[in-house]
Amino acid sequence: MSVQPSLQTIAAPVGRTPSRWQPVQYDQLPEIPLVGEVDVAPIMPGLDLWDCWPLAHADGRTACLDGRTWWFFLSAPCFTDPVQRHDVARIRLLSRGEDGWRDHGNALPDGLNPGTREWAGCAVLMDDGLSVSLFYTVAGRRDAPFSYEQRLFEVQGQWGEGGPGAWQEPREIVAADGVRYVSSRQEIVNPAPGTIKAFRDPAWFRDPATGEAHIVFTASAAWTSDPHNGLVGMATRTPQGWRLDDPLVEAIGTNNEMERPCLVWRDGHYYLFWSTQRHTFAPGAVAGPNGLYGMVADAVTGPWRPINGSGLVAPNPKGEPGQTYSWWVTGEGDVWSFIDYWGMEGRALADHPDLVRSHFGGTPAPVFILAFDGDRVTVA
Repeated sequence: MSVQPSLQTIAAPVGRTPSRWQPVQYDQLPEIPLVGEVDVAPIMPGLDLWDCWPLAHADGRTACLDGRTWWFFLSAPCFTDPVQRHDVARIRLLSRGEDGWRDHGNALPDGLNPGTREWAGCAVLMDDGLSVSLFYTVAGRRDAPFSYEQRLFEVQGQWGEGGPGAWQEPREIVAADGVRYVSSRQEIVNPAPGTIKAFRDPAWFRDPATGEAHIVFTASAAWTSDPHNGLVGMATRTPQGWRLDDPLVEAIGTNNEMERPCLVWRDGHYYLFWSTQRHTFAPGAVAGPNGLYGMVADAVTGPWRPINGSGLVAPNPKGEPGQTYSWWVTGEGDVWSFIDYWGMEGRALADHPDLVRSHFGGTPAPVFILAFDGDRVTVA
């Protein structure tokens, strides 16, 4: 079945036309390993942890400092309904070594964030081995009505005893222009899941071919009225500051959310990965499973072609379609995520509200590895 584009969809209004993601079928692929009860071991009792990313070198390698890797998680108290976590999210810093996990508290000091919530991003240890940049999503505005507005910020700090710190004032790096990227305060009351518009999830990438530093991010196309208007956008660092560039990939008429995008370079190929869920596909589109998706190119600006022919890289198991989410691919090809609703055994939350809390993981999922072979990438 082919997907019919929206009647309101037109070409991107300026610059480079983004590559289109519009799958027509999905092949059978190796699934993400099944999550079992032994895997659901909270590392922070009393807190839910979800979207995560490591402190990484500027070239993408995961940093190991003082014998430990350093991880940033979104965190919130364990509410009866885990959906509430998004409205109070803070970034939590943890480290991992031979003795397991250590908690280092909230990554940023109280009162530093110019918004009301801290959402996902990335963290970079610069080449001097001391300077640290945390790129993250500022959700809402301090001292303003509650909203789902999202802005991209960088906060600079220093590596020191006990991890990154000495954070300076956050700075907005680029703003949605309302032409390529939707710009809106989004003062919405109880929006349906998967319907809010995006300008979030900044992820650093330094192009080995040019040395240029880029940020890719989740966005929404401003040049269409189609409600399913997901994009992966890009910004580039220049001597004058960050420049908002044209989108890399669009899914207009296909999907509303291409979340947590990240770029990995391997064997001369550029791999752009993102996460999405079945419920964010457009009616009439060929809906895929909750899973890790991606495209591959020979240059960071594209053109991009779907990995594995469809874009699907790693699906959740058919019997547990919602067990994990928000996949982050490290420079080493390891894939991190969090345990979402596990062990459902075909049961729906709407029919079993008692499972909303008891079967939400809120902790890191088992890590798996990707196997790269040109345009084909699968669970190893």
